[in-house]
Amino acid sequence: MKIIVTGGAGFIGGNFVHHMVKKYPEDEILNLDLLTYAGNLETLKPIEDRPNYRFVRGDIADREFVFALFEKEKPDMVVNFAAESHVDRSITDPEVFVRTNVMGTTTLLDACRTYGISRYHQVSTDEVYGDLPLDRPDLFFTEETPLHTSSPYSSSKASADLFVLAYHRTYGLPVTVSRCSNNYGPYHFPEKLIPLMISRALADEPLPVYGDGANVRDWLHVSDHCEAIDLILHKGRVGEIYNIGGHNERTNLEVVKTILRALDKPESLIRFVKDRPGHDRRYAIDPTKIETELGWKPKYNFDTGIRQTIDWYLNNEDWWKHIISGEYTGYFEKMYGERLA
Repeated sequence: MKIIVTGGAGFIGGNFVHHMVKKYPEDEILNLDLLTYAGNLETLKPIEDRPNYRFVRGDIADREFVFALFEKEKPDMVVNFAAESHVDRSITDPEVFVRTNVMGTTTLLDACRTYGISRYHQVSTDEVYGDLPLDRPDLFFTEETPLHTSSPYSSSKASADLFVLAYHRTYGLPVTVSRCSNNYGPYHFPEKLIPLMISRALADEPLPVYGDGANVRDWLHVSDHCEAIDLILHKGRVGEIYNIGGHNERTNLEVVKTILRALDKPESLIRFVKDRPGHDRRYAIDPTKIETELGWKPKYNFDTGIRQTIDWYLNNEDWWKHIISGEYTGYFEKMYGERLA
């Protein structure tokens, strides 16, 4: 089987490529990534010489390129991780989120419809549901929760989801959608909360925390997320949405303090900064559907997962220091420049 994984040089996509290449040596995994600022081929260094792995650089919103790729490769499955995903960036530049997250998705869907696939899977986010009140811990997002987006980022992801489901209804395209809570783990780009706090704490730099730090997120270890998507691809029902959550709710401030304790750093490093516009207060996913239908259960709770994540960053300083210094952007030329000449 040939599987195209878009956005496979990003955080979750890169971990998924690792998972699939190692678990399914008989399958061919094609990693399609544009290598924008958050795409890092150094993430794939441990598997880049595997015989069942290949990398292709390209833009999912480039219709001519995508159709030529599908014509050549004839994929059996497509898993779409490719997305602009940073909420702050979406607030300052919404248009790029529309292009990649919406137009890129519809381009992939059109190519799948033209060339035929056994499954298209859309990786989405719990942010499409909006937020939940802090004083109602009994409330959770289910697959039936109405979409109620708060940012240009979540709006672009919700739009993409609707296109995916519409292509199933209108054209009979075999699709599935997953919506996950906040991921953490190895290879997380250092602009996001957990790796940002780890890298800054190690350097004894101030740790910026939005508002009062009381915003609640449900944390999901990226390896558990990859296992869930794998299950959906192979056992999930076509046309269905599956919520993936870790049952690990923490306030942002709790997360930061946990990291400081683990690194033996003082809480005096914390700096409360002006909150971002439209900042959702609480996300919490009910994963009952995927647990009962597919038998998925997360292996990590937050305490074990955050310890594993911190240890990974301590043992892989070169990876994230290359990002902070900007050196990672030259890896493509280093690895592929001569081949493209």
